[in-house]
Amino acid sequence: MTTNQDLIIIGAGGAGLSAAQYGARGNLRTLLLEEVSSGGQALLIDTLENYPGFPEPVSGFDFTLKMEEQAKKFGAKVENGSVSSIRKEDGHFVVETDHGLLTSLAVILATGAKHRTLGVPGEAELAGKGVSYCATCDGPFFKGKRVFVVGGGDAACDEAMYLAHLAESVLMIHRKDKFRAQKALASRVLANPKITVHFNTELRRIEGDTLVRKVGLVNTSSGKECEEEVSAVFVFIGSDPSTNLVAGMKLPLDEGGYIETNQRMETRVPGLYAVGDVRASPFRQLVVAAGEGAVAAHAAGQYIDEIRGQKYS
Repeated sequence: MTTNQDLIIIGAGGAGLSAAQYGARGNLRTLLLEEVSSGGQALLIDTLENYPGFPEPVSGFDFTLKMEEQAKKFGAKVENGSVSSIRKEDGHFVVETDHGLLTSLAVILATGAKHRTLGVPGEAELAGKGVSYCATCDGPFFKGKRVFVVGGGDAACDEAMYLAHLAESVLMIHRKDKFRAQKALASRVLANPKITVHFNTELRRIEGDTLVRKVGLVNTSSGKECEEEVSAVFVFIGSDPSTNLVAGMKLPLDEGGYIETNQRMETRVPGLYAVGDVRASPFRQLVVAAGEGAVAAHAAGQYIDEIRGQKYS
């Protein structure tokens, strides 16, 4: 079987873009496939301030753009396409896309994760009408309004800070008694005069007509219920890894459904690697994802050299 590419990378978030750069720079025929647009969850970052080498904050969009330009500079091909399946045949990978079949010697899965929903009344009905899962995407529509944020992790705190630049005020709730976000980020949220935080509180319903009008809340400690008038509800309660493409391969997963790999990002299928938000990791940050992409591309290059009989010794 002949191959179209040496390396196919599925998903153009921080991990995938980093892998594309290192793959192409290692003289591999490298194709990066992305269903929508490059960036992944990095696009949701309003102010990226903790990436090494960037003393001045940069937006996730601008950072992603530079990563893509750099990967292309080294020779990586970046194409839009939807992947429906991956399988391994005769030592090669067959990747089925909406543009036809592609083949490669190695595949890096960088498909990321998708946001979770609350499942409360009104959420689905008002999605796109004030219910959102992306503050960077939809926040500008609510300048000068009162908005609502659900969640207590890094994403929720980061998005609340972004929304505070736009909205009149931000009401934020978390079902626990303290944030699980990084301490520095949580402290900034609590100190922001435009953000009011209610702990031990859950969202029970979202109400509105053509737009979000109010939310129903309950204090889980006292059982007291109340209503708050808001113009938008932003939900950041975690993500589910996008592993459907490799479901048939029965890869080991952790309790959260994330793919387990070794330190070289190798899955138990030789030549198949998992990086970024789809991979089991103790710490999910852009810098970690980029590092994982580099490791996977390097390991893939060594794997390809070995099956070609060109292993360096």
